[in-house]
Amino acid sequence: MYFPAYRPRRLRRNERLRDLVAETDISARQLVYPMFVMPGKGEREEVVSMPGIYKQSVDNIVKEALEAVKLGVNSILLFGIPEKKDEVGSEGYDPDGIVQKAVRELEKKAKELIVITDVCMCEYTSHGHCGIIRDGEVDNDETLEYLSRMALSHAEAGADIVAPSDMMDGRVGVIRETLDENGFGGLPIMAYSAKYASSFYGPFRDAAESPPQIGDRKGYQMDHRNVREAMREIALDIDEGADIVMIKPALSYLDVISAARQEFDHPIAAYNVSGEYSMVKAAGKLGWIDEKQVMMEILTSIRRAGADLIITYHALEAAGILNGSRK
Repeated sequence: MYFPAYRPRRLRRNERLRDLVAETDISARQLVYPMFVMPGKGEREEVVSMPGIYKQSVDNIVKEALEAVKLGVNSILLFGIPEKKDEVGSEGYDPDGIVQKAVRELEKKAKELIVITDVCMCEYTSHGHCGIIRDGEVDNDETLEYLSRMALSHAEAGADIVAPSDMMDGRVGVIRETLDENGFGGLPIMAYSAKYASSFYGPFRDAAESPPQIGDRKGYQMDHRNVREAMREIALDIDEGADIVMIKPALSYLDVISAARQEFDHPIAAYNVSGEYSMVKAAGKLGWIDEKQVMMEILTSIRRAGADLIITYHALEAAGILNGSRK
C-alpha cells in the first residue's frame, strides 16, 4: 500500500488518535523512587548535584514516601548514609542501622508501600568500595558473607524486596540461601544484574557519600562496551534465584534492555541514574530543553526498550504529569 492511498499522518492528527494507537504506555505504578536516609531528626539536605533530591532523616523519609503513595508511586528504593564508616561497613548490617530503622518506620506508617533496600557495602565502608578490601583489591568471596548479613538484617526489619547492587560473583545465590534458611523464603531479590562501571553515577556518589577512596570499580562493575556479557550476568543471577533483574544505567543502555527483553522472561528493571537525571535538570534550568517533555520522552524510551519497571529520581514529577493534564 503506497501514497496517496496510505497516509500514516491520518493517525497522528490529534492527541486522541495518537493515544488510540500508542504502542507504549507508562504509569506511576511502574516507577520506583530512590531515597536517601540519613541520621538525625527533622533533617532534609538537598543534594547539590541533584536538584529536587534530598538526603533526609527517617521522619522526613516517611513523609515523602507517603506523598509518593498519594501520587501512585507505590515503590521506593532506600539507600543509607551511616553515622560512621569503617573498613567492613559494619553499620550496613547493624540491626539498628539507618536503613533498618527507616524500614521499620515505613512498615508501620506506610504499609501500602513496597520498600526495596539497596544491599551494598559502598555507602558504609571508609574506602568507598562495594566489598571487603584485601591486599588492595575487593575480595569477592569474603564480601559475600557481609552482603548476606546485610540482606538478612533488611529482611528482619521488614523490607519487601532486597536489591544487591555490588556486582560480586555469586552474591544472589548466597543471599537467597541465607534468606531461605532464616525463614524469608518468600522475600524477592531484585538483582543489579548488568551494572556497568559508568560515569553517569557521579551525582549519586555525592548523595550517598560513597566515592571510592582508592582506584575505581571497573574490576567488578561491567565494561560499557559489552552486551553479550550482560546476558551472561543476567542468566547467572536468574539461575541463582533472582526474581527481578536490573540493567543500570538505562538511557545509554537501551540496547542492553532490549536484548534482555528478547532473551529473558523475568521482570526487568532499569535504573534511570543520577547523571541522566541531573543532565535533564541542568539543561532545563538553562532553558535549553523542555524539561518535562524530555523527562517523559526518556522514561517512555526505557519502557519501549522493554523495562517493566523504572527506578528514577523523576518518579514524583512524572507521576504528577501522568495523573494530571498533559503539558
